Amino acid sequence: MSHQTVIVLDFGGQYNQLIARRVRECGVYCEVRPCTTPLAELRAMDPIGIIFTGGPSSVYLDRSPKVDAQIFTWGVPILGICYGCQLMAHLLGGRVVPAQQDAAREYGKTDTAFDTGCTLFQGLPESGVTWMSHGDYMEKVPEGFTLAARSAACPNAAIADEARRLYGVQFHPEVNHTQHGTDMIRRFLYGACGAAGDRTMEDYRRTGRGSEEAGCCWPCPAGWTRRWRRPCWRRRWGNSSPACSWITASCGRTRGIRWSGPFPHGP
Repeated sequence: MSHQTVIVLDFGGQYNQLIARRVRECGVYCEVRPCTTPLAELRAMDPIGIIFTGGPSSVYLDRSPKVDAQIFTWGVPILGICYGCQLMAHLLGGRVVPAQQDAAREYGKTDTAFDTGCTLFQGLPESGVTWMSHGDYMEKVPEGFTLAARSAACPNAAIADEARRLYGVQFHPEVNHTQHGTDMIRRFLYGACGAAGDRTMEDYRRTGRGSEEAGCCWPCPAGWTRRWRRPCWRRRWGNSSPACSWITASCGRTRGIRWSGPFPHGP
């Protein structure tokens, strides 16, 4: 049985799998894919929506992870979270710069006001607490976007282009610290993407697609595991592949450590 699919495009954020979990909790099938995935492969999945994750980089740096701006021409709803929001702004003609004042850098629980006319916030309280974690600032919002949320230090805590169904939030709706965060994700899925809610945990159990949905967000560079086919080091042991000298931020506690012990599994 086929299901509607949402792609979580991973830019190295520590909450990439948590975002995917929230999507599945809302009854929508979801796969995490690295931002290096070819656009043709992503488009062939026929997604009803795409979510850009957060990440530790700054979008204005040459070596920061990117995606081809052509993705915005597909007409597929996109939600950018933190780094993903700033990347969307950067690629569409906005301007992201380092925060010049400490007050513009936000971390932790933050009082935030919402425009409840925006799809993401319809039917939710006009204010609440969100979890912020950013040191860069959107100095200029892309043309066509409106400001959909604000905090004391950040007038563009959320942006939206309703005509193109493009949304960005500087905070993390996937974490428990953000009030009504899952409701915001649900409104993106059902309000913007038109999700039918055709995926349940019973489907997950019955079809055995768990390893595919929760698959490694980056293929093993040593080639010891076939992508999506066998359990990788991180899925089995909570860390990255033993071959990785670089790993995603979701494995941050072992960042930069290169495995030198026995291999837990062969090719």
